[in-house]
Amino acid sequence: MAYTLEGRLLEVCNCKTLCPCWVGDDPDFGTCEGTLAWHFDKGQIDGVDVSGLTFALLCHIPGNILQGNWKVVAFVDDKATKAQEEAILGVYTGKKGGPVADLAKLVGEVKGVERVAFTFEVEKMKGRLRIGKVIEADLEPFKGAGDIPTALTDSIFSTIPGSPAYVGKAPKYKAEASALGIKLDLKNHNAVQGSFRFAS
Repeated sequence: MAYTLEGRLLEVCNCKTLCPCWVGDDPDFGTCEGTLAWHFDKGQIDGVDVSGLTFALLCHIPGNILQGNWKVVAFVDDKATKAQEEAILGVYTGKKGGPVADLAKLVGEVKGVERVAFTFEVEKMKGRLRIGKVIEADLEPFKGAGDIPTALTDSIFSTIPGSPAYVGKAPKYKAEASALGIKLDLKNHNAVQGSFRFAS
């Protein structure tokens, strides 16, 4: 079992400025309702090419992120073949080991798997994410001196281990999933962007 995945992450949640989960603190409001989306610019899983596809999780995290017991709905790109879907789910359920398995072990319950159309766009560090009719998010980076995007590295938690995370805000974050009891319509909450390379 082997995979190599390279691409980009867009992440948004209901926490306010800068997600405390990345530094091991509890969510701002006690629980976290977050969306994590990975777009594979190129990649293969056991010889199955998944380049150009996107996978996402909508998560209810009941407390400190490191304690796990997440409840999630998974979203598979509707352009994926059955073989591609099975390969991606194999990685993100931890069955194929590697760095993604460390993330997968935090999930306590998968409430559903849905095939949806994705919009995943990043331009000049600004992001736009649409997941079916369930999630809408726009993302903008914070910037420091010299107009350089603000980066977070060497954090205790990461959805893109080994890579810097560019932190920012989401002018828009809408999500609704009855399976998780989530209904959000937020402005200017936490957002994260970054690139990743996962290999097992």
